[in-house]
Amino acid sequence: MRGLLNAVHAFLKSRYFYPAVFLGCMTPGLILGWKVYTEDLGVNPVETLLHETGKDALGVLLATLAITPIRRIFGWNRVQVVRRMTGLWAFFYALCHFSIYVVFDQVGDVSAIAEDVFKRKFIFVGMLALSILSVLAVTSTNGMMRRLGRKWQALHRLVYVAVIAATVHFVWGQKSDIAEPLMWAGFVALLLGIRVFYAVRKRMASRPRTVTA
Repeated sequence: MRGLLNAVHAFLKSRYFYPAVFLGCMTPGLILGWKVYTEDLGVNPVETLLHETGKDALGVLLATLAITPIRRIFGWNRVQVVRRMTGLWAFFYALCHFSIYVVFDQVGDVSAIAEDVFKRKFIFVGMLALSILSVLAVTSTNGMMRRLGRKWQALHRLVYVAVIAATVHFVWGQKSDIAEPLMWAGFVALLLGIRVFYAVRKRMASRPRTVTA
């Protein structure tokens, strides 16, 4: 086990780490593109495209949120170099998901889309997740980090609201079997639990210690 961890650590420090993660994030899109090219999307192509791009967005977003826990647990600081990139890939897949909904499911009907957003709960929370990811993507540059200063970190904590909204969107969007989205919800709960644990530990460590005579 120790040898495996050392090998992973060595890979993280290599020049191949960033491009490997980039290729990994690109792979779901390439696979889906191949299915489109070969017309292998099943009896309902639009539903397949929506389902696959939605899962890709949530999966990459969860991978992004897992980066900080991995750094804290294993001490692999190098893993953070891909966090911005994976976050942008999550936004890309979410934007594809939304674009397919707008173009193929609603055929660009703005009034129908607006009605969907306000009448169907799962569409509303999905739009909430996309809106947050859009703001985070726009403010992810070094220039925006400098302009926002301390507010930048507080703003980017909204990613946790986005992942919860995206998971709820997935659960509520299922017509019958919710086993798969509940599995994703379990991963979200685990990541949030780890964050809460470290936040509580940091707060406890920062409390002044009382000295008794």
